[in-house]
Amino acid sequence: MPDAASHSLFHHLLTAWHPAHINALLVAAVLLAVLLRARPEGNFLRNTLIYILFCGLAVIGTAVCLWLGYGETATLLDGIAVLLLGLLVIRLAGLVLFRVALPALHFHPPRIMEDILLVLAYIIWGMVRLRYAGLDLGSLVATSAVITAILAFSMQDTLGNILGGIALQLDDSIHIGDWVKVDDVSGRVIEVHWRHTAVRTRNGEIVVLPNSLLMKSKFTIVSRGDTPQWRRWVYFSVGLDIPPQRVIAAVEKAVCDAAINLVSRNPSPSCVLMDFKDGVGHYAVRYWLTDALVDDPTDSTVRVHVYAALQREGWRIVAPALDVNLSTESSERTHEQREQEIELRRKHLRRVEMFNHLSDEEITHLARSLTYVQFAKGDVMTKQGAVAHWLYVLIQGEADVWFETEGQPRRLLTTLPAGRVFGEMGLMTGEPRRATVTAHNDAECYRIDKKNFEFIMQTRPELADAFAHIITERNKQLVAVQQQTLPVDHARQKEKLLANIRKFFRLENA
Repeated sequence: MPDAASHSLFHHLLTAWHPAHINALLVAAVLLAVLLRARPEGNFLRNTLIYILFCGLAVIGTAVCLWLGYGETATLLDGIAVLLLGLLVIRLAGLVLFRVALPALHFHPPRIMEDILLVLAYIIWGMVRLRYAGLDLGSLVATSAVITAILAFSMQDTLGNILGGIALQLDDSIHIGDWVKVDDVSGRVIEVHWRHTAVRTRNGEIVVLPNSLLMKSKFTIVSRGDTPQWRRWVYFSVGLDIPPQRVIAAVEKAVCDAAINLVSRNPSPSCVLMDFKDGVGHYAVRYWLTDALVDDPTDSTVRVHVYAALQREGWRIVAPALDVNLSTESSERTHEQREQEIELRRKHLRRVEMFNHLSDEEITHLARSLTYVQFAKGDVMTKQGAVAHWLYVLIQGEADVWFETEGQPRRLLTTLPAGRVFGEMGLMTGEPRRATVTAHNDAECYRIDKKNFEFIMQTRPELADAFAHIITERNKQLVAVQQQTLPVDHARQKEKLLANIRKFFRLENA
C-alpha cells in the first residue's frame, strides 16, 4: 500500500482535474475528431497533442504545488491550465467553423476574417479569465487607453498596413495568382499578408509592397483566374501611299492565319489605324495574350509576322517624314550591289530543275523580275483552292505541304527543303492551288509572276512541253505521298497539262 505522502499526492492529482478541465478536453476531442475527418494539412495533429501535453503538465504542476503546500502557485497554475484549455477549444472551434462548416455551405471567407475573429475571441477569453482572477477591468481599460494612444501614434504606418491588408482581403480586391501592375512594378501576387503583399516579377524578383501603398494609390489587375487574357498592342507605321484598308486586311490575315503560340483566337487579333501623323499612317495590332508571363516574347513574335506580311506585299515600315536620311553611296556602288544580287538570284534559279531548259539570257530575265518575299514561322504561303498566278522558289528555310479535306483534320504530305519550288500549277496553268503550304520555320522565297514569265513562253513556246513533263513527274510524287488507290493516267494528264499551259499563255497558234 502507498504511504500517506504518496496517497496525498495521488489525491491531489485526482482533484486537480476538476470539471472545467474535463469538459474542455471532451469538447476539444470532439472538435479534433471533426477536423481529422477533413484531413488537415501539415503537422496539425502533432502540434495539437503537444499543446494538450503542456496543458496536462500545468494541471500536474497544480497538484504538486498543492501537495507541497504552495497554494498561491497552485492557484496560478490552475488558472493558466484553464486559460490554455480555453484557447485550445476556441482555436479548434474556429478551424471547424472556417475549414469545415462554412466550406460545406459553399461560403469561403477570406483568411484574414478567420484570423481577426479568432484574435478577438482570444482577447475576450483572456479578459474573462482576468475578471475571474479578481482584476478590475475598468481600471485596466483606463490605463490601457493611454498606452494604446501612444502605441497607435508610434506605429501608425504599421497599423495602416495591417488595416490595408484587412480591407484588401475583406473587399476581395486582390487574390494570390493575380497579375498586377503598381507604378513600375508588374508581376504575379504570391502572398497577401497583414502588413504587405508580395509580387514576383517576370525577372524572378520578389517585390514587397506595403498594403497601405495599395490602399492609397491606383493599381491595375492585369489578369486573374476568371479573366486570364490580357490585351496587348503592337504598333507599326506604314507610308500613306498604301491604302489603309489593304494594310489592315494583309496584317490581320497574316496574324490570324499564323496560329501564334499564346495569342488567343477568341477574340481574334485585329489591326486598326490609330492616327495620321508625321506624314505616315500609325497602325496597331491588338491581340489577347493568354499568359501574362510571356508578354515581350509574344509581342516580338507578332512583330515578326507583321514585318513579314508587309514585306511580302512590297511595303516597308517607315519612319516619320521629318527624319532626314543621308547616304554617301555612289550610283556605281548601288549598281554593283544590284548586279551581285542578280548573280545570286541566277544561282538559285539554276538549282531548280524546272528552269534547267532556260538559256542564260532567259535566266537573267527571270532573275531581274523576281520579287523577294519573307514568311514567318507558321505563315500560310499558299492556300488550297486559292487562285494565284505565281510560284515560289524557296531559298531559305523549309515549308510544310498540307492536304485539306472538308470535315477532316488536314494531313501533312511533305516538308520542302530550301531549293524547291511550289505553286507551279498556278504559274503554268492558272489552276487553283492543290495544297496548302505553310512556313515550317522562318523562310525566304523568290516569287515569279505570270507577267514576268510570259515573255519567255511567248518567245520559246516549245518550253511548254518540257514544263508539262516536269509538272507531271511532280504530280506522280504528290499522288504517291497522298497514297491514292485509284489508278492515274499520267500520259493523259500530261496532255491535259500541256493544253492548259498553251491556253494559259496564249500559245495555241505558236
